[in-house]
Amino acid sequence: MKVSIITVVYNGVSTVRDCLESVLGQSYPDIEYIVVDGGSTDGTVELIREYGTRISRFVTEPDKGLYDAMNKGISMATGDVIGFLNSDDLYRHTEVVKHVVERFKQTGSDAVYSDMVYVDRYDISKVKRYWKAGSYRPGDFLWGWMPGHLSFFARKSVYDAYGHFRLDLRSAADYELMLRFIHKHNISLSYLPETTVIMREGGVSNANLKNRVRANQEDRMAWEMNELKPYFFTLTLKPLRKIVQLFQRERPSVS
Repeated sequence: MKVSIITVVYNGVSTVRDCLESVLGQSYPDIEYIVVDGGSTDGTVELIREYGTRISRFVTEPDKGLYDAMNKGISMATGDVIGFLNSDDLYRHTEVVKHVVERFKQTGSDAVYSDMVYVDRYDISKVKRYWKAGSYRPGDFLWGWMPGHLSFFARKSVYDAYGHFRLDLRSAADYELMLRFIHKHNISLSYLPETTVIMREGGVSNANLKNRVRANQEDRMAWEMNELKPYFFTLTLKPLRKIVQLFQRERPSVS
């Protein structure tokens, strides 16, 4: 089973090496690594080129933003399964992709997801928030649930059948895509109960109150775009789950 991992980056010279090393250090042998750069000018391109043919596909050119770059990566991917790891982030250990593939083979699911931790941007040993996704039950999106996007690996056939990221959403395109795949089209899911992804704090949707309000508006648009109707409390519960994550205890790593 070939796994395509896509990293998108723009002026990420301070963090992208950690990301690249965590993918290239995976024990699983059949990885296609695709890096999509948005035309960086800070030394990112030169750093990435140091890795030569260890990176399967590398493109650097202007794009229309994060999700346009992700769509470029999907279009280039030839793997059976697709996953994303952004330039600020890294895998928790070297067996992540191996464990994900094992779960796909054990269950035959359309997608596999797991847990994540948010860490201090400048000291990744300091865990700020633990995203324990938990097992999915049909209808959980109505209760504010979603898996962490960077822990979400889906078969390429799912993207081929149900589409890519929408570019008319600025911060909720990953939420809309998973809402579409999971809640609307009922793809089969399997939960891998371990922490696989380390994310540095600093996401766009949570940067300030204004961005959080806009993100909530986009979450509502995601339901409308798919002709779905949330409960009246659905879009309030979604951000409240992030507060709960501040008090959850992290599951021990598997390595």
